[in-house]
Amino acid sequence: MSLAQLHYTSATAGDGPESGEDAEISARFSAVDAAIPAAALTEAGPLLAYEPPVGTARQVTENALRALPESFSFSVLSDGSHLLARTVPVRTPQLSSLRFHAHAVHLPAGTHLPGGMAPITACRSARWAATTPDRVPAVDPVTALSAATGRAAEREGLNDFAVSRGPWLAGVLADLRGLDESAETADVVKVVLVERQSADVARWIALAAAVLPPGSTERLTFTTYTRHPERAPQRVIGVLPQDAHELSGPGFRVHTCTGPRPEGTVGDAWAETAARIWRSRTPELFREAAELPGEPYAAGPVAVTALCAGIALGPNERAAAAGWAAERPYALDAKRTRQLVDALTSTGVDDRTGAEFDAAGRLFAALDGRSPATTTAPLAAMLVTEAVRGGNGSVELPGRTAFSGPEGAAVATVLGPEIVTELSGAGAGLDVARTVQLLRVARLLGVDCAELLPGVVRRLASALLADARDTADARDTDADARDTDPAHSPGWAPALLELMDEQFDVRTALLGALDRIAPEDPAGAERLLGRVALPFTGTQLLPHLRMCAEAPEAKAGCGDDRVGAVQRVLRAAGMSPFAEPLVLRTAVGLVWGEDAPTVGEARLLLETATSDAHRTAGTWSHLVAAALNAPAEDEEAPRLAHDLLRGFPQEIGGRERGALLLLDFARELRSGEAEPEWAQRIRALRPGAEPVEPGVLGHAFGALAGRLLAPDGPEDELYALAHSGDADLIAAYDLAAHGPDVRARLTADPGYAAGCFAVWTAHPHAGTEWSRTTAALLEEVLRPAVRALPADGVAAVEEAVGRSGSSGRAEAFRDWNRRSQGTLGRLGRRLAGRVRRG
Repeated sequence: MSLAQLHYTSATAGDGPESGEDAEISARFSAVDAAIPAAALTEAGPLLAYEPPVGTARQVTENALRALPESFSFSVLSDGSHLLARTVPVRTPQLSSLRFHAHAVHLPAGTHLPGGMAPITACRSARWAATTPDRVPAVDPVTALSAATGRAAEREGLNDFAVSRGPWLAGVLADLRGLDESAETADVVKVVLVERQSADVARWIALAAAVLPPGSTERLTFTTYTRHPERAPQRVIGVLPQDAHELSGPGFRVHTCTGPRPEGTVGDAWAETAARIWRSRTPELFREAAELPGEPYAAGPVAVTALCAGIALGPNERAAAAGWAAERPYALDAKRTRQLVDALTSTGVDDRTGAEFDAAGRLFAALDGRSPATTTAPLAAMLVTEAVRGGNGSVELPGRTAFSGPEGAAVATVLGPEIVTELSGAGAGLDVARTVQLLRVARLLGVDCAELLPGVVRRLASALLADARDTADARDTDADARDTDPAHSPGWAPALLELMDEQFDVRTALLGALDRIAPEDPAGAERLLGRVALPFTGTQLLPHLRMCAEAPEAKAGCGDDRVGAVQRVLRAAGMSPFAEPLVLRTAVGLVWGEDAPTVGEARLLLETATSDAHRTAGTWSHLVAAALNAPAEDEEAPRLAHDLLRGFPQEIGGRERGALLLLDFARELRSGEAEPEWAQRIRALRPGAEPVEPGVLGHAFGALAGRLLAPDGPEDELYALAHSGDADLIAAYDLAAHGPDVRARLTADPGYAAGCFAVWTAHPHAGTEWSRTTAALLEEVLRPAVRALPADGVAAVEEAVGRSGSSGRAEAFRDWNRRSQGTLGRLGRRLAGRVRRG
């Protein structure tokens, strides 16, 4: 079956003008197969037209004609059919005027080229016509194409071209891959190849055709030459350098193969590998790679094929090869498997990456037990060498059996001394991932580290808690991390768990070390156990670790009952605080952390364990903080202070002791146990408590004021307060006098009201603070209370004032009760004079 053909030409004498550069060359269809639809012809005309390069003369010589570019194109039409064409410049015999001739074949929708031929292959056909024939031949240029078109000379020429375009090769292939993968999307991107010769553009497309998966070449439309790339509908476009200067938009991927060489890599392992194969002049490897399983454009098959053929690849390509082979260890025979391993483990490679080692580890796991030890031993040696010398803590280590033979002994001889030296250093154990890796490798190689283990494990335990603390601090400053992943497991966690599972002695020593330091940082131990499920369910006691593991559920289950949470975690310890006081420290640290308990909680804690247990555990400081931070309204705080002073006389000192003594004095005042000279005692204790907490002062000052404002308040203590001149003490007295208790007594007890009048009008020479305070109390507290009394109540107060003092004081009360606030100063002076005369 032959494909329908057409000819589109301007090479007939007398058609159009014969002179003028850059003038449009008119054209017409000179021969068309009847099977080609008219709509296809309408679209074909612009695709087949030819415009010579800028500056080309209309009359050309034969040599100049041969230097002009040809356009070989493969285009898709709107009905899904394709047009494969060659457009060449020609000249008229009479005047040597420049014209062109296009010869094309039409492929209806769904029709493929014979034998799955790539469209670019058809450009080699000798049957492309440069003139319109008398009759259209029965066989088209494509169907007649000889199978011998792939001659050795042509293949070698393509290899030479690939080598000459080596710097651009990977980038072009990567972009062509992108075109194919996005062929069905609406976002059209064009790859522009800038070459001085259109034949070189054809060579580019031939290079790609050898690499691209079967069928993809029919999806990539192209033209080897156009004057207007921005108008060309094809996706791969060849242009001359002078026509590429304005192609800078996002819709173009321009490769200027006539300019400076590009630097760096393209980051596409498939394209990089394909480029190396071409530069190695071994395109036959693409056929071998196509026989291996894998998705289109998978880097693994081509990378494996290249490595087995001895072609050096980069780290990304080697990682792709190892990863592919790890997933399909059955896809390669023994010979190619050994070739791949030798290439991956070659001593000449010095740019391996973490991703490559990870892939090599997976490959070893896939081959172990499937391939001979002689095949897998180089992989095992490379992995452990990287673990020791490369500091790669994520390397997937081989199994122990990989080093049971002479190969393992040789590796141990080299790496063993290095491992011992590093684990003997002062910094051993501080880097968790590194230490875990070294201990695991030491076991694999049979290196004796028993003497080093205690020190290494001790430092490792501290590093684990520090890492948990640092991670928590980082999450506290990162709202996104805290909200999305609050219990993120560290990268070294799987290796640590494997180490503990592999080595019982390390597991026992590490858990013991963690349990010993947990009381110093229980919150850190809790965070660690929340991130890494350490296996401590064996026979070891580990009371502190068990408490840390229980803490989250205990705190959540007990809610606001923090003492209940303490008791629950103490039960998880399996030990009484009387037998092991440090469990008390761990429990308190888990529940309260840096915060202080309330006074009520502190008293319960004090009852939970003896003062001896709290003293040994160091938790007495939490109890002291509870007392000192208590609000002034908490009446239990003074009693707690008394118990603490009695229970920890040697431990509590300095400012804290002074503050507790103030609280204890408040207790004595309220209980009636205080010795005389109250104001002096408070003023003497206060300097030793500075800087004293407001609540502590509130307790002490409030207790003093309360006792002085009581119905039986001692006059001598009140006199001492009035004449102390202490603004804070007098302010506390004023605050208490404004309280509801005083107001209630004033309205209920005439004698109490009379006593307050007597006190607040006495001591006029006690000082400014006292005089200002008592004047305000008379007006703001006593006067409203007296005015609220009925007449007989006022009379009772007046009578009580008379009984408590001279007749002048009773007269002063009557005068005060009648007068306004403005007469208070004269009243005070009159009362003072009468008292002196009396």
